[in-house]
Amino acid sequence: MAGWNHTGVKEFLFVGLTENLHLQIPLFFIFAFIYFITLLGNGGMIVLIRLHTRLHTPMYFFLSNLSFCDICYSTAIAPKMLVNFLSEHKSSTFSGCVLQSFFFAVYVTTEVILLSMMAYDRFVAIANPLLYTIIMTQRLCINMVLISYLGGLINSLTHTIGLLKLDFCGPNIVNHYFCDIPPLLKLSCSDAHTNEMLLLIFSGFIVMLTFIIIIVSYVCIIIAIQRIRSTEGRRKAFSTCVSHLTAVILFYGSLTFSYIQPSSQYSLEQEKVSSVFYTLVIPMLNPLIYSLRNKDVKDAAKRVMQIKTTMKYHLRPSNIAQCKKLRK
Repeated sequence: MAGWNHTGVKEFLFVGLTENLHLQIPLFFIFAFIYFITLLGNGGMIVLIRLHTRLHTPMYFFLSNLSFCDICYSTAIAPKMLVNFLSEHKSSTFSGCVLQSFFFAVYVTTEVILLSMMAYDRFVAIANPLLYTIIMTQRLCINMVLISYLGGLINSLTHTIGLLKLDFCGPNIVNHYFCDIPPLLKLSCSDAHTNEMLLLIFSGFIVMLTFIIIIVSYVCIIIAIQRIRSTEGRRKAFSTCVSHLTAVILFYGSLTFSYIQPSSQYSLEQEKVSSVFYTLVIPMLNPLIYSLRNKDVKDAAKRVMQIKTTMKYHLRPSNIAQCKKLRK
């Protein structure tokens, strides 16, 4: 296995978000709450889309996969982070660190590509509403999602294999709260210039390509909206894009700040702050963004609540007894 890692480092120690011991417990509860809301919100979104046939459209198919990615990449980070808040020895094994960076890169890249796919979906829905179901077939939607996951897998494998070829002979202190690739490259005692260039090129290519798809889609959307004569029609058409635009701005903004910059200007302290947004905060916000601005999702959620209320009413002992009397 020549050329593969011959590391003397068996575990990595994390600096974490802060070295202030008095903030560890408060931060634990804050991020535990954020992670809980992330699981509840995204899991609820997936279940809601699954249960209601009205939401069985391409838009919500992509949204359910977006929610799945949010759950997966936040789960790759949050549990270990929460354990480290309560531990004096904030550490991870070498293999555990590599696996964490691998799964995180898979799902965060998949989400980037998915957001561009969702922009194209909105373009077709607004520019060609009568042909929407003909163009956005189930087969095409599945293929677009598979391409997103394949892109995430290829990107993650490239950086993980490159990471395994480096030597780590000390130090082993990671100035971060999880095993992200840039801070790990800083610890290598091998020449990591090629890895840094690959990270910059791959990240830049994926972000720029998907961002161009989003920009072109929205330019076409704006042109299509201008052709709509009624003001109400324009408002409804644009309102379907507001949630997606908000998610794109938040996600791309924090991600670009973290990865698309030369290593000479790279600051781990700044990266830690921005990475909190795209690893923990944005996965929590996405279900809120899409549900608060989306009438179909709100209507579906109301129907679920009504069904639950009705079931509780009928399952009361007094009502059950009354039903038995009526049957007699």
